[in-house]
Amino acid sequence: MDVNGTVAEGFEPVRDAFAANFALLGERGAAVAVYRDGHRVVDLWAGTRDVDGDTPWESGTAQIVRSATKGVAAAALLLLHQRGELDLDAPVGAYWPEYKAAGKEHTRVRHLLAHRAGVPVLDRPLTPAEAADPDLGAAAVAAQPPAWEPGTDHGYHAQTYSWLTGELVRRVTGRPIGEWIAEEMTGPVGADLWLGLPESEQARVGRVGPVEGPQSAGALKTRPKRAVTEAYADPESLTRRAFAAITPLPDENAPSYRAAALAASNGIATADGLARFYAALIGEVDGGTRLFTPQTTELARTEQSAGADRVLVVGTRFGLGHMLHGSASPLLSPTSFGHPGRGGALGLADPERGVSLGYVTNGFRQSVTADPRAQALLRALRSALA
Repeated sequence: MDVNGTVAEGFEPVRDAFAANFALLGERGAAVAVYRDGHRVVDLWAGTRDVDGDTPWESGTAQIVRSATKGVAAAALLLLHQRGELDLDAPVGAYWPEYKAAGKEHTRVRHLLAHRAGVPVLDRPLTPAEAADPDLGAAAVAAQPPAWEPGTDHGYHAQTYSWLTGELVRRVTGRPIGEWIAEEMTGPVGADLWLGLPESEQARVGRVGPVEGPQSAGALKTRPKRAVTEAYADPESLTRRAFAAITPLPDENAPSYRAAALAASNGIATADGLARFYAALIGEVDGGTRLFTPQTTELARTEQSAGADRVLVVGTRFGLGHMLHGSASPLLSPTSFGHPGRGGALGLADPERGVSLGYVTNGFRQSVTADPRAQALLRALRSALA
């Protein structure tokens, strides 16, 4: 496999691990980027743009990053808090009155961000077309009774995070979340990352799909595998119902789905765009824009939820929307924050090291929070930084 791009001196282990992902772990097409102290030190790509094609991946090829989008949505709400427009301890209903229905009147903004809101499921799932309508999605979660008392426990809001975060941004700013992110975050930073893909960018996005790989790698091991398997097999479990809040599953390659703004699942980015975005959360990028103050950066990695996750059935750790380093989702180090995308993508930052990483792929594995290809890149990056 020919690997294209550049690495700065000392970061060659990342290139070696990236190449090995194609040779050993079934990679079809992918890219990885790393920034250190606001400057890009790794920019690599290889394989095909489409999981089922032969057109080469190019510099600037973008892919859907699934739940890695959640980290971007969380950052939007934290930036609003930084600007004094959003109180993390205020009831969600103070900004979104309809949300106070069905026993949710005491849900606070920080509960919503940290997967403690208790609404990971919808009693009536939405179709893909309904899910793309922000009004219908917001109305559905506003009417949904919580599965547990908000604030008392945590469980991954796999799909409903889209409407929870999207509607809160819209209520606070008056703008759709994708538009606000483009104008206030990714645009000023110069990051190729979209929530709601513009028509002008459709041609650079590759087709995604499932790929096979070694079955022993990347399994979640914080609880017996049987418990995880049973949770995903049981149609009545919170696990199955959370991921099935959109039913049937959307066609992730459809232009209409890419154009929607689902903050839980359908952001589209280049590896450089994802890494550059996270670099701007922890420092200036190329001597220019920084999004977060040091205080907000610290807030992003402050633990809000930890322990057995009611949905993922493993031990997870969350800050205010970002995943934190743990056995179910190992990041670069215990000081890192970020978010994986189910079966592949990863974006993260490590403030202590001044490092950010973005990894995108067109081939999705069965892993949920710890894809073996991303983990191989993280191990290599750790060795380069040692």
